[in-house]
Amino acid sequence: MPKHANSGLSRLTRTHKLSVAGMAAAGAAALALSVVPGNAADHGKTQAAAVENAQPAAFSAVDTAARTQQATIARQADSSAAKGKAEAAAKKAAAEKAAKAKAVAAAKAKAAKAAKERAAKAAASRSAVRTAIPAAAPKPAAKPVVKPVVKTYANNLDGWIRESLDIMAKKGIPGSYNGIYRNLMRESSGNPNAINLWDVNAQNGIPSKGLLQVIDPTFRTYHVPGTSWNIYDPVANITAACNYAAATYGSMDNVNSAY
Repeated sequence: MPKHANSGLSRLTRTHKLSVAGMAAAGAAALALSVVPGNAADHGKTQAAAVENAQPAAFSAVDTAARTQQATIARQADSSAAKGKAEAAAKKAAAEKAAKAKAVAAAKAKAAKAAKERAAKAAASRSAVRTAIPAAAPKPAAKPVVKPVVKTYANNLDGWIRESLDIMAKKGIPGSYNGIYRNLMRESSGNPNAINLWDVNAQNGIPSKGLLQVIDPTFRTYHVPGTSWNIYDPVANITAACNYAAATYGSMDNVNSAY
């Protein structure tokens, strides 16, 4: 029921309530007289008694209705006030939560800005230090280490001749592969341990030895440094004989018989 519909009733005074009750009682008495036959005097007495008896009941009914209405209005007012308080509390809590979130976001933004500023200052400081320190001169490129190539030779007649030719080239001793090969095949048939025990040198006690049949005095005189002192060593024998031939005939290539 709307609040304004009962506002008039709530303002009724006790006099008003009694008047309403009296009117209700009179109506009831009149109704009773209209349906009960009798003489006028008795009818008047009866009507007066009905009115008198009806007044207390009417006043009691009005008082009860008024108190009930006032209690309902009071309950509605209390409920509305409680609802208003709850809504106000919810709005306050939401406002406080929003303010807290805003404060946290502001603090994070401030911290991020400060960190960015520190990073910028640190970068500027490092740049200044790099500018102040002169750049170190580049180190010269390391020269590649060239390892000497160690040439290997076969341990046979071909390998001995080729190794002897390389040594002769370094020492400036002339001679060719064909000149050496031709002479050693005639002198020893390619046998590095060959020895002549019947010629004049043998008779004199200094037999010819090795691939190119060199006697000991000649080997010692024309020995080439870097080779073995063993007269039977193939490379030492060839290089010493070629050194002797170069000094005596110009080159081993010029030797075509015993020398």
